[in-house]
Amino acid sequence: MNKNGYNIKISNEKQGLILNETFMDPIQFKLFLKMVHGCVELQNNLSFFDGETFFINIPYKVLKKCVITTQVKEISMAEQVKTKIEALVTK
Repeated sequence: MNKNGYNIKISNEKQGLILNETFMDPIQFKLFLKMVHGCVELQNNLSFFDGETFFINIPYKVLKKCVITTQVKEISMAEQVKTKIEALVTK
């Protein structure tokens, strides 16, 4: 059984790949994209913390020079389990 994974990549010429995150929930992905878009449009820093394990802060002067891409890709059940096991092991 495959599921859609929603991926966002933020890369910068000087810093390289800053963010490469895949969301399994389309609503969380949409909210995160709206936050990123809002930061770009309003010229604010991109700052986010999920309260547990994921924290990011990108100053606007860096964010405005970034290439931001998104994609939807199919993720197999085996890859989902592998990702969850890796997350548990790194805690």
